[in-house]
Amino acid sequence: MPSPNLSGYAFNRTRQTLLAKRLALAATHWSRFRGLMGTPSGSFGLGNGLWIVPCHGIHTFAMNFPIDVAYLDSSKVVVHVEHNLRPWRIARISRDAASVLELPARTLASTGTQIGDAIEITWRDSADVTA
Repeated sequence: MPSPNLSGYAFNRTRQTLLAKRLALAATHWSRFRGLMGTPSGSFGLGNGLWIVPCHGIHTFAMNFPIDVAYLDSSKVVVHVEHNLRPWRIARISRDAASVLELPARTLASTGTQIGDAIEITWRDSADVTA
């Protein structure tokens, strides 16, 4: 599992489309619970993403904007999607999911991402990333 000083990106290998070029990781109990709660709507625009590991389902309590959600199995294959999930909702739980990828609303539709697509998540040292 990547350490907190790493950043990453998510790429849909099936569709050959970039889902997130600024991917954050939520892998601790607190970071998984908090997710995007309280994040200003302008701070999670196109190109951003949050990968929650492990995860079988999410909520959007205390969120200020809708999101798209791709549920991934242990091989990072999409097993369920939620489009434009509005704030203050509880999303479906999927026992097949090992993690969840949260993306800005309309990302899944604009990239054609759907169930069965293979997602690649790659990490890089944030010290190597230039502004």
